[in-house]
Amino acid sequence: LTVSARDGGGLLSASNAAVTVNILQTVLVPAIFERSRYSFSVPEDAPEDSVIGTVKAREPPNSLEVVSYRICSGDPHGKFSIDPQFGIIRTKKQLDHEAQSVVVLTVQSQLGNSLVYSSTQVNISVTDINDNPPVFPTKSDKVTISHTQPPGTAVYIARAEDKDSGLNGAIKYSIASKQSDAFSIDPSLGVLNLTRTVFAEKQQEYTLHIAAEDCGSPPLTSLLICKSPAILDINDNSPSFVSLPLSYVMEDVEVGFLVHHIIAKDPDEGRNGQVTYHILSGNENKAFVLDKITGLLTTAQFLDREVQEHYSLTIIALDEGSPALSATQVLTIIVLDVNDETPVFLKQLYETAVHENRDPGEFVIRVEAVDRDAGLNSLLQYEILPGAGYEKFKMNSDSGEFVTAASLDRETQEVFSIEGSPSRSSTAQLYLSVLDENDHSPLFAKTQYQISVTEDLKEGSAILELSASDEDAGLNGEVMYSLIDDTYGAFAIDIVTGSIITTKALDRETKSQYTFRAVASDCSTHFPRSTTVSVVVHVDDINDNDPVFLQNPIRVFVPAETAVNETVATVRAEDVDLGSNGAIVFNLMMAGTVFQIDGKTGDIVLQEPLDSKDFSTQLLVTASDQGIAPRTATAVVIVFTEEQEEVISFSHTLYEASVPENSAAGGH
Repeated sequence: LTVSARDGGGLLSASNAAVTVNILQTVLVPAIFERSRYSFSVPEDAPEDSVIGTVKAREPPNSLEVVSYRICSGDPHGKFSIDPQFGIIRTKKQLDHEAQSVVVLTVQSQLGNSLVYSSTQVNISVTDINDNPPVFPTKSDKVTISHTQPPGTAVYIARAEDKDSGLNGAIKYSIASKQSDAFSIDPSLGVLNLTRTVFAEKQQEYTLHIAAEDCGSPPLTSLLICKSPAILDINDNSPSFVSLPLSYVMEDVEVGFLVHHIIAKDPDEGRNGQVTYHILSGNENKAFVLDKITGLLTTAQFLDREVQEHYSLTIIALDEGSPALSATQVLTIIVLDVNDETPVFLKQLYETAVHENRDPGEFVIRVEAVDRDAGLNSLLQYEILPGAGYEKFKMNSDSGEFVTAASLDRETQEVFSIEGSPSRSSTAQLYLSVLDENDHSPLFAKTQYQISVTEDLKEGSAILELSASDEDAGLNGEVMYSLIDDTYGAFAIDIVTGSIITTKALDRETKSQYTFRAVASDCSTHFPRSTTVSVVVHVDDINDNDPVFLQNPIRVFVPAETAVNETVATVRAEDVDLGSNGAIVFNLMMAGTVFQIDGKTGDIVLQEPLDSKDFSTQLLVTASDQGIAPRTATAVVIVFTEEQEEVISFSHTLYEASVPENSAAGGH
């Protein structure tokens, strides 16, 4: 505008000035937010008044008004606040990821007292912390087991829930303590399997503590106590004899003498395993009595070997099951001879005639006697008893032949009466001891011992029984064992039995083979002899190592225009176990349609076009080995398209602390 100023004098006097009018924006123009949508995250355990993030609205040009902020929706419980002057959003109350994991706020900006507003959307992700342990529906439960179930049978499924999400809510199961090695559990599915057939005669009841542990850091754990009731036994085992089928007894034993102890074992329980004994046949003359409970066989009559020299008794062992099972054994009893029979001549009187005046040695007669005893007890010797004229004859003690010992004269004596007596005899054995000299070295059964053991073998387990023999006697033949060479503290040997035992837990990944020597030495007090043998212990792999991701978490930027079927990332994992225990297969825990993973290579492939330029997601990738009880590790893959949105920000804009002077270096 041009403005003219005139005075009121007679002569017109005027002056012009240019006036510029600037038209200011009024309240009809709002303050516009810098972004149409803000995204922030906050952990659920953030304390009250924690800073979450800041929103900013710009004033119109040349505006003299001040922008103010307020939350107009999305926070019905008043858990958040915003600084009206600076747009700083803070927590007002404790958050809970499990109650609400995503909060969408609408924030308005107001310019001065204007009634015109601008708004923006604020997305707040309440991130999970591991504040919930896995929870079983019940603290204890029962497991039903039958001894007829084969190994590998699933007998129970443990189910626990964890309200946390991601790794904090991923549960793995294990057996925390157990009374038996009869069970294993699938760590991811919670399926309890039998590792071997269980028998009632081994253990009546099993108690297992099943642990459910989440994958948080640190992990949280809950326990479930599982008990199996007593396993009812069925009569599926027959008795079996463990006593020998042969016995000896002297024929002169008294009535009631213990002849044999018959023993049969039955592994069944209760009445199914109680055995009674009975004689089926061979005792028709009632010579023996068998106690049906104890199995003690005693004589019921005096025995006479000359009447019956052996007995064959058919014994039955019968359990008390229903139906009963039995076993039979033929017990042979040999009756041993004692010298209880008197020799008897075949004739009571022998008569003969001889010529007089013959030379000595003339055959007169042969006498013969018999003895019903056996062996040495039945061997006879003959002799002439002293009497009138006995000096004129001689007797062959073995054959019983009578011969003259002098020339006879009928005129001097015509008739001789001689008594032809067999004597009883006894024998004694002479034992001659030959003293030993230490002229033999101990000899092992093998020139080298090789054994394979699994790396989960418990400390103190016996893995090998070495055996060496020495043909010498006494201390010269008594063998003791020792180890030489370094076993790295893993093995020791029993000095007496030769049993090699583990002295610490083995780890194949640390050492897979041990080679050392064992020594067998005799106990000679003068010049002991010894022999060495090589022992090789191979440590076999078990699935005791989890797969390990080479990178975790993995951040992947994917352009929005990425083509379908294109690989956007590759995860890598290693497992130091061998074979199938170390072979890794990849999977997505929450499989979707946007991405898919190649189980062998770990390639993550885009399956569908991305629907926006600000797409982001988190993928949980599992790496599982192929062991019998697979072990699993989990990694987080963060996929986003707008790289600039992935911003690291401090939780507070200002940190304050006080430090006393003269504090030591390294103090907090």
